[in-house]
Amino acid sequence: MPPEAAAAHALAEALLRLFESVHEGIYLGSLRADDDATLAANPHLKLMFGHPPGAEPGAVRPLAPERFVEPEARGAFLEQLRRDGAVTDYLLRLRRADDSPFWVEVTADLHDDPDGSGQRLAMLVRDVSERRRRDEQRRDIYNQVLQAEKLAALGQTVSGVAHELNNPLATILTVSEKLADRSLDKPTRRRVKTILQESERAAKIVRNLLTFARKRHTTRSMVDLNQVVRETFALRAYEQRVSNITTIDGLAAGLPPVFGDPHHLKQVLLNLIINAEQAMLAARGHGTLVMRSWYDAERGVVTLELNDDGPGVPEEVQTKIFEPFFTTKDVGKGTGLGLTVAYAIVEDHGGRIRVESEPGEGASFFIELPAGQADVRPAPDRVEEPAVDGAGAAVLVVEDEPALATAVSEALEDAGYRVETAADGQQALERVQQSVYDVVVCDLKMPRMDGRAFYLEIARTTPRLAQRIVFVTGDVAGTDAARFLEDTGCRWLAKPFRLRELLGVIRELVR
Repeated sequence: MPPEAAAAHALAEALLRLFESVHEGIYLGSLRADDDATLAANPHLKLMFGHPPGAEPGAVRPLAPERFVEPEARGAFLEQLRRDGAVTDYLLRLRRADDSPFWVEVTADLHDDPDGSGQRLAMLVRDVSERRRRDEQRRDIYNQVLQAEKLAALGQTVSGVAHELNNPLATILTVSEKLADRSLDKPTRRRVKTILQESERAAKIVRNLLTFARKRHTTRSMVDLNQVVRETFALRAYEQRVSNITTIDGLAAGLPPVFGDPHHLKQVLLNLIINAEQAMLAARGHGTLVMRSWYDAERGVVTLELNDDGPGVPEEVQTKIFEPFFTTKDVGKGTGLGLTVAYAIVEDHGGRIRVESEPGEGASFFIELPAGQADVRPAPDRVEEPAVDGAGAAVLVVEDEPALATAVSEALEDAGYRVETAADGQQALERVQQSVYDVVVCDLKMPRMDGRAFYLEIARTTPRLAQRIVFVTGDVAGTDAARFLEDTGCRWLAKPFRLRELLGVIRELVR
């Protein structure tokens, strides 16, 4: 064989080995007006599209219309290729032979076929699915960090707003409760009762906002799961009402408690409830959400079921629904972490969460948690205590809100107590030095000297009185105030409090 021919033969063999062994997809084809035909496809391209390496080249048609996840993407790709004659790292989402989608980058060159029947196409195809997944994961994590920062800022704002709202709410509750105890005509009594009920409703909303806006350390105790469920649903009551979402309470009575963190369990439930609402509204514009609970004595498990009548969860999605970053929502509408967090929380509580669904027949999420040892007993009927008990005892009210201080003072005076007031901790110390008090009702957050500094000084100078301080505050959740109150052992009430609660605590302390 002449040297030139031998060299050409060696080069051809080298190029063939390269074609066969390179770990990139290589495609040679013919592109016609309404069709394309594969002339050659290397083994890596065949594997990439789900074909065996020995498959016929004609079986691999990466530009066939059915290979494109978005049909319009094919037209845009070919238009640019024909216009420019080449593309570099063009991103496409294609389908494999089993219809599973994957991302590729295409670098291609297009030139006229020598016989004039069409155009020849040479493509280098790279699978970038894993890179895309990592990029999306990094983007989701970044968005989660941004969201966490927003929630932290929101928590601080809500905490301040709640503190400002709690003072007037406490005043309204105290005054309306006093009025409700008086002899009134029926229309006036009905109006006072309405004020009282709506004030309590506003107070509950503020407390719920604080619960979810503030960061909390994990604190577990024996929890009534039914109560946690109802409190969580209360957070969504307004949204459900205006969105035509009906809720049905099928919670069983007498369940044993579970050992858990109620705030983390509320986070799980809130994720499930919001997902169900969105699914039902997107499918039908309205819906019904049913909550059921029961106790399996043989297994020692308390089970909660949340059932919706939405479109259901497809079978292929059910196996992935708790995976990180998996979401069926549109881009920007979901992070894919909500159910993952729910799964982690339930698992950390020693339980399990699962989904059951049939297409078009809604979905049911089941949360199973180990039952605790103690029984949840119904609260005993409240026995009305005498309105005046410990009459003549001296009470110091330390409150920087004049309206609330006046309302509380008048209510205590009506109950037979001798009452003096102070606008802050510094003024309260001056009062204590001048007079003897049986009980101090003290706000925790005040100007000049707050309740904490006041307590520390009283504990140093008047230890007997330190254990007779009743703190009132609207900002405990997620702050070091909770640790302070626990360390002192003092009684405390969350603003806005009910007058009967305050009177009950004072009676216990002066007995």
